[in-house]
This record gives sequence, C-alpha cells and structure tokens, in this order.
Amino acid sequence: MDFLTNINIQFYLLAYFIGGIPFGYLLGKYIGGVDIKSEGSGSIGATNVLRVLKKRDPSLAKKLGVATLVLDAFKGLFVLLAASLAGVSEETKWAIAILAVIGHCFSPYLKFEGGKGVATGVGVMIYMLPLESIIAIIVWAICAKAIKISSVSSLLALTTLVAASFVIHPDMPAIHTHAPVVILFIIIVYKHIPNIVGLFQGREEKVI
Repeated sequence: MDFLTNINIQFYLLAYFIGGIPFGYLLGKYIGGVDIKSEGSGSIGATNVLRVLKKRDPSLAKKLGVATLVLDAFKGLFVLLAASLAGVSEETKWAIAILAVIGHCFSPYLKFEGGKGVATGVGVMIYMLPLESIIAIIVWAICAKAIKISSVSSLLALTTLVAASFVIHPDMPAIHTHAPVVILFIIIVYKHIPNIVGLFQGREEKVI
C-alpha cells in the first residue's frame, strides 16, 4: 500500500473520485424531483438537466442547468488548483485533467455511467490551456446561438480547442506532446457517439 502515500497517486484518485461526482443527477433528484438518468438522453450533464426539467418547471430548469454546468466545470479545476498548490509536475497535472474527465464520463457512483465530459473538460482546460479554452468557448457560444444543438456546438468547440492547441503551442510546454489533449478529445467524442448517430438520423433536439 506504499503507493498510496505517493502524492501523484493521491491526486490521481482524488481527480477520478471528485470528477465522478454526478452533480446533475443529484440536483435533478433532490431538488428537481426527477431522475435525469431515466429521462431525456440519460446523461447527467447540464443539457439533459435543462431538457428534462424545463417540461415541469422552466425557471428551475435554468437554475439547475447553470448550477450543474458550474459544478461540473469546477470539480476538475478544483483538483488542479489543489495539485498546483502541492507543487506537482506538469505531467501530473495533465494526468489529473484526464482522470477528472474520465471520472465524470464513467462515474464510480453510477455504475461507471456518466455525462459527456464537456463541462468538466472546460474546467480542466481553462487551467491547462486558458487561451485555447477562451477561443473554444467563443466558438461554442456562437454555434449554440446559431445552431441551438448542444452536441454539435460542443463538438465544434472541442475541435477548435484541439486545433488551436497545435497552432498556439506547436511544442506543448513541459510535456512536449499534444497526447493529453488528443486523449481528452477522443473520450469526449466517444461519449457523443449516440448524439452523432442521432444527428445523422435527425433525432437531435434543439435546446431553446
């Protein structure tokens, strides 16, 4: 059990288990009175919280949707800030970022089911790649306003972030590889496969 005394291992576990906290599910169940895992897309993210609850209480839906978005983004950011204060390496921070998103997407509290990873991904990327994240958020805002389909807006913003990371940081500082960014891209795209299929089949709903 000596490996548990290693600070890197401690933060890896912290990232996964904090990243796995299903805020959308908890807010939906205990405040909204619904099980968002069994309605809508079944995702625990802000979009599904908004989609499911707006049928019952549009005002509450918006509040819980925003709360879910903020909490999902902050949980990954929180662990990175704590790790930074502890003085861990840049390589460890990238691993923390990936594990926080994995925790959200495959939550240990929900039998390894979870959300799409977008909000948690934004939280960790704001810390790791702030300029690229700002660009991606702008793209998301424009697409969300014009297209009104959450999955499309998110995937376009994600693609923009990855592309921007290669342009702004051709040689990624400290780690000299874009592998962590690509891994996060793959995880989030994988979680969006049902949305991509639904899009081609014309089943993706607009979020108004």
